Amino acid sequence: MTAKKTHISKALLPILFWSIFVLPLIPGCLSSDFIREASFTPGIYEGTGQGRRGAIRVRVQLSPAGIEDIVIVSHRENAYPGVTAMEELLEEILETGLTDLDTVSGATFSSRGFLEAVEDALRKASAP
Repeated sequence: MTAKKTHISKALLPILFWSIFVLPLIPGCLSSDFIREASFTPGIYEGTGQGRRGAIRVRVQLSPAGIEDIVIVSHRENAYPGVTAMEELLEEILETGLTDLDTVSGATFSSRGFLEAVEDALRKASAP
């Protein structure tokens, strides 16, 4: 018996290209941050996330233009690397207006907890 060779039809190549290289990029363009900017109610909202050493609470101030300010209300994280990571992420959120950020290396749990707290506040702002 001889092995049968299979060929991908030239008509399928564009579909294959789009499904592998282009379509995975679309969710980043239409992230929840992009949608949320247009659908929240301005005001001050508190959110909570779980850090390495316990709850992290933040207060997020929103205006029609986006996120105006974030205050870390309470936490039990270590000064380094936990608090340093949260402050770094806070600045990045204020600069970009996005919350879909990578965690800070060495402070993954603190980073996740902080981002979770900000997301929680934004969810409250987008509730009807």
